[in-house]
Amino acid sequence: MPAETILNRKALRDFHILERFEAGVELKGSEVKSIRAGKANIGDAFARIEKGEAFLYGADIQPYAQASHEAPPTKRVRKLLLHRREIDKLYGLTNIAGRTLVILKLYWKNGRIKAEVGVAQGKEARDKRLDLKKRATDRETAREVARFNRKHG
Repeated sequence: MPAETILNRKALRDFHILERFEAGVELKGSEVKSIRAGKANIGDAFARIEKGEAFLYGADIQPYAQASHEAPPTKRVRKLLLHRREIDKLYGLTNIAGRTLVILKLYWKNGRIKAEVGVAQGKEARDKRLDLKKRATDRETAREVARFNRKHG
């Protein structure tokens, strides 16, 4: 995976992702170069629909070291670029109790930075334990299959 893709692994651990959307992100020039250099963190990033527009909160994009002029604040609010019907759909989906919009990843597509926005429902502690248990049994199964194949193959 290229260094230019910024992932939010915490979101996949803490939330059930119900639906995914692709959105453009309104950025300043030095922020684009900083993301290309991998200097972004979206671990605490989320989106919110306000006054009919989508905004990105909590994305930490460090200033680009070689930028010659103004450096925008690292955690400023950035606008997400979506179609009207997508914004309306997201607004409707997040009005249901317990749902939120989380940013799953930032990536490049045709020379532009895109954000993958997920409609998420929070996981409870028992859900996380079930995920860990399933992962452990899958790992044990794969180990046993490999051992069997080495012995009989």
